[in-house]
Amino acid sequence: MARVRLRYAKRGPLRFTSHRDFARAFERALRRAGVPVAYSQGFTPHPKISYASAAPTGVASEAEYLELGLQAPMEPAHVASALDAVLSSGLDVLEAVAVSAAGGGSFADRMQASRWRIELPGVEVDALRRAVVAFDTADEVAVERITKQGRRTLDARAAVIDIRVVDPAPSEVGGAPCAILECVVRQVTPSVRPDDVLSGLRVVADLEPPVPPRATRLAQGTLTARGEIVDPLEADRDWASTESIG
Repeated sequence: MARVRLRYAKRGPLRFTSHRDFARAFERALRRAGVPVAYSQGFTPHPKISYASAAPTGVASEAEYLELGLQAPMEPAHVASALDAVLSSGLDVLEAVAVSAAGGGSFADRMQASRWRIELPGVEVDALRRAVVAFDTADEVAVERITKQGRRTLDARAAVIDIRVVDPAPSEVGGAPCAILECVVRQVTPSVRPDDVLSGLRVVADLEPPVPPRATRLAQGTLTARGEIVDPLEADRDWASTESIG
């Protein structure tokens, strides 16, 4: 079985697509694109697709990943273009890379942290800076989340490796204030999501955005000792490059 790893994006209104809805749409796209996906054995065969750390519903992302098993080898670039052509605009396949026979270890294990960008319309930059300082200097920031198992308390501060206010680009500056937050969050269990970070800012500084924020995952992957995120496809690209030279 050949394997290909994909990076895709959820943009615009399609950020409200749930993971289950995306999985259904992707399986239909595979059939329409003629991609020879491999299936599991047994009475109810399922396509061999493994999703890695899907973003929460309502959150945009430039860095979603999955691994696809194929019945026969297929040029990764063709897999990407064929799928992108049949998926709805806003669900965009950005890259495909072949996986070595050895596999390079667990793909899910490479997803150690995410970098998030959170736009806060109606929030002044100075107010966000004060809230970020309070959050960053706190030993613990307990927030509550409603889960299927009921109300749960988690420490939003422990998972945040870096948090800062960023200056908007000139094209983003309009009449109304819009502070922008970027943070690197370790992917732990239970996961700490962008809304948990915002809940933490509310706990430590009473920061309450007047309108819903807009969160986007900019990157996810392996976390270095310096707090940087390495693209999880990097090792696969290196292997593909070596194979092509050989």
